[in-house]
Amino acid sequence: MEVVVAKQQKAKKQINLFYCSECEELALKVAASSDAIQLQSINWRSFDDGFPNLFINNAHDIQGQHVAFLASFSSPSVIFEQISVIFALPKLFVASFTLVLPFFPTGSFERVEEEGDVATAFTLARILSMIPRSRGGPTSVVIYDIHALQERFYFGDDVLPCFETGIPLLLQRLRQLPDADNITIAFPDDGAWKRFHKLLLNFPMVVCAKVREGDKRIVRIKEGNPEGRHVVIVDDLVQSGGTLRECQKVLAAHGAAKVSAYVTHAVFPKQSYEHFTHTNSAGPADQFAYFWITDSCPQTVRAINQQPPFEVLSLAGSIADALQI
Repeated sequence: MEVVVAKQQKAKKQINLFYCSECEELALKVAASSDAIQLQSINWRSFDDGFPNLFINNAHDIQGQHVAFLASFSSPSVIFEQISVIFALPKLFVASFTLVLPFFPTGSFERVEEEGDVATAFTLARILSMIPRSRGGPTSVVIYDIHALQERFYFGDDVLPCFETGIPLLLQRLRQLPDADNITIAFPDDGAWKRFHKLLLNFPMVVCAKVREGDKRIVRIKEGNPEGRHVVIVDDLVQSGGTLRECQKVLAAHGAAKVSAYVTHAVFPKQSYEHFTHTNSAGPADQFAYFWITDSCPQTVRAINQQPPFEVLSLAGSIADALQI
C-alpha cells in the first residue's frame, strides 16, 4: 500500500532558477520555500560602450534539466540584457524553460483609442512570443495579475502564458486581522470589479466610479455601503496613487471605520509612495490602515522598506508552486 501511495504522489520537478540582479532577494525566498529549486547565477557585466557582456554560469550542468528565469522589466534600460539571457537559456539543451515575469509592465497600454496610439502591451507580448523552444517544447510564461485578461491573446502560439494572481495572499492576510469579520472589499472602478470580484465573492462589495462634474472628474460611490466597515480597496497596480487617495476620502466620508488597500504591483514612479506614508499624511482621517503590496516590483519594495502603512506579501511561495505546473 505504501508503495502504491508513493507512486501516486507526483514527484516534484527539480528546477534550476536563474534571476536578474533586481530579483536576487525574491529568488532567495523562492528557493527557501521549496527544496526542489536550486539557484543558478549569471554574470551581469557591461562593455565600455554600455552594451551587456553576459555569461551564464554552469551552462553545461543544466543540459537536460528544468530551467527557469525570474525577470523584472522595471525599466526599458534593463529589458535588453534580460531578453538576451531569456533567448539564450532554452537553447542550452534544457528539458524545459519557464519565464517568471511577475509584473508585465506595459499591461495597461493594451488598446488603441485613436489612430496613432501604440499598444505596447502587444509589442512586449510579441517579443516574448519569439522565445525559442526548449527540448521540452514551448516556453511557459508566468505573469501575475496582468492588467487585462484578454491580453492572453496577444501572445503567439510558441509560448504558453500562465496567469497567476496575488489575491490568495491578500485573503490569507485578511483572515489574520482582528476585524476579519468586518471586511468590505472596494473597487476603484468597474475595470477592477470585473478583474477581481469573482475571487472575492465572500465579502460585501463597494464599487467606486469617476464621474464628471463640470470640468472635473470626481470619485463617487456607485454601489455598496462602507459605513462602519473596514474597507479594503483592491486593484492590480498603482502608479501615482491619486485614484486610491480619492477613493479613501470618499469611503471615509461615507462612514468607513477604516480604509486599507491592496495592489499586486506597486509601481510608484517618482517615489509617489511617499503620499501614503503615515509621516506624510494630513491626519488620521487621511491615512490608510494598511497598504498591502507584493514583491513583484523589487525596486519599490526596497525603497519603501516596510514604512507604515505598507506591508509586503511575498509571491515567493506562489512562484515556487507555479514552477511545478
